[in-house]
Amino acid sequence: MENNFIENKTFEKTNFSEKEISFGEYENCKFTYCNFADVNLNNFVFIECEFISCNFSNAKIKNTALKDVKFRNCKLLGLNFSSCDSFLLSIYFEDSHLNLASFYKLDLKGIEFKNCNLQEVDFTKADLTSSTFENCDLNRAVFVNTILEKSDFRNAYNYSFDPDINRIKKAKFSASGVLGLLDKYNVLIE
Repeated sequence: MENNFIENKTFEKTNFSEKEISFGEYENCKFTYCNFADVNLNNFVFIECEFISCNFSNAKIKNTALKDVKFRNCKLLGLNFSSCDSFLLSIYFEDSHLNLASFYKLDLKGIEFKNCNLQEVDFTKADLTSSTFENCDLNRAVFVNTILEKSDFRNAYNYSFDPDINRIKKAKFSASGVLGLLDKYNVLIE
């Protein structure tokens, strides 16, 4: 398979589910209103790329390199980010839907999620040190043996996790949101 190098290119309103995307390395490219649903992106490389209003639902991203990649207003349902190439992994999400995605065991120090739907996302064993969850819905998100030290949950909502099995030292919570840390005790707070 030929490995192409594509640089400084803009892709708009392209349906890669119908028109095959060229295999290779994409650097400083911008994708707007593109469809990657169910597309095989295994072993692709994306460096300093931006995806705006794109659909990645159920795309295959095994060994895909995402280095300084931004997703804005994207649909990323069911993506298994834990299968990506973890070397220099750097991703940012804004106004995006990531329901049922997996970040299992990933080093995501400093990751930012802004205005994202993160329902039922798996953060098991991930390192989310100094991460930000600004105005994010974390309903039924899974945090088990997750490093959440210095993370900011002050504007997040619907989260529930056990502080005894996660590292939360110096994490930030709002007064109303901290109740999600007490769910395991099945207490009523009025």
